[in-house]
Amino acid sequence: MKSEVPIQRKIRRSKRQRKLAKRRVKKRAKKQVKEEGVSPLVEKYWLRRYDLFSKYDEGVKLDEEGWYSVTPEEIAVRHAERSGGGVVVDCFAGVGGNSIQFAKMCYHVVAIDIDRQKVEMALSNAKVYGVEDYVDFIVGDFIQLAPSLKGDAVFLSPPWGGPSYKATKNFTLDLLKPKDGYSLFQIAQTITPNIIMFLPRNVDLLQVEELSWLSSPPLCVEIEKNYVNSYLKGITAYFGDAAFGKMELS
Repeated sequence: MKSEVPIQRKIRRSKRQRKLAKRRVKKRAKKQVKEEGVSPLVEKYWLRRYDLFSKYDEGVKLDEEGWYSVTPEEIAVRHAERSGGGVVVDCFAGVGGNSIQFAKMCYHVVAIDIDRQKVEMALSNAKVYGVEDYVDFIVGDFIQLAPSLKGDAVFLSPPWGGPSYKATKNFTLDLLKPKDGYSLFQIAQTITPNIIMFLPRNVDLLQVEELSWLSSPPLCVEIEKNYVNSYLKGITAYFGDAAFGKMELS
């Protein structure tokens, strides 16, 4: 019984030390945010910057939209591992998070974005990762370019409408930009039935499954939940040979 008091003191001291350590970490982070002039709108994303790009400190570039729209690197790696082989068309490439990981798997990538500044950042980021020779960067509208594109797999990660998507209890495919998810999926099918689609964690899963059987012929579909640090970040749907690991290296 005599030993209980010191043990309790040690437990209380340990809890107090952990709290103080967390406060010091937060204080240092706030100071660093201020020193680097990070916008309050992207501060929380900047604090998790290494989840987005592990080589962030080596010169990675993002604009404000890029901060909240880029796929976390761990998930982008997963997409690349599942993409099979050959040519991957990244339809809404943004600042290049997914394109880089596709290219690291030694696939050829066609990375498209309508925003020239984002394409320039994506190219710069690809150079940071040393994969720029594996990617063709195109400034253009995927919807208009689709008839002229060829690929073995298509990666669809259309804009979700910004951080406000989280306020929607049931995110429906018509909320995707620049067209609804059904239309974008049909356009992607003109290139290949092997489609990987990255969607919000609150997406209507019944609608996602519906994409498969509305196709002619119906496509296999596999739905995967994507976590980073035990936190659900998004949903990935694999269609055609991309589902259930059917795609083979070419």
